[in-house]
Amino acid sequence: MQPDAHAQIDVAAPADRVYALVSDLPGLATLSEEFQRGSWLGGVTEAKVGARFRGANRRGVRWWSTVSTVTDAEPTRFAFDVRSLGLPVSRWQYDIEPTATGCRVTESTWDRRPAWYRPITILATGVSDRSTQNQRNIERTLARLKQAAEA
Repeated sequence: MQPDAHAQIDVAAPADRVYALVSDLPGLATLSEEFQRGSWLGGVTEAKVGARFRGANRRGVRWWSTVSTVTDAEPTRFAFDVRSLGLPVSRWQYDIEPTATGCRVTESTWDRRPAWYRPITILATGVSDRSTQNQRNIERTLARLKQAAEA
């Protein structure tokens, strides 16, 4: 299934540095448009498959919380499934492919909200066109990731 939004960028930095940035919750929060902070749940202290984290998200004056489960945690992919109020919301994925000059990073997201739940999330987040908003967010996040990894 194709993602609802995605983009890629070439980064002149080692793939392991990029993976460290996207798989570290405080690091990811400095890069992201909406994800403001996260905390690992259940005594976990780092990304690993099955680990869960609570995310605090913000857009303008609106704040909302989610719980995510890490599905992939390897040097070439960091991914997690997001739930809100126990319902599936989205999947976020960072694919990291080594290149001769560093790596190519592809960020993708899939909207997994049930149709009946979408109007509720529109009220909560203030976003009526989630795919377009996520496309913009991804492009901004990747630009920040490039800058941080290459610094």
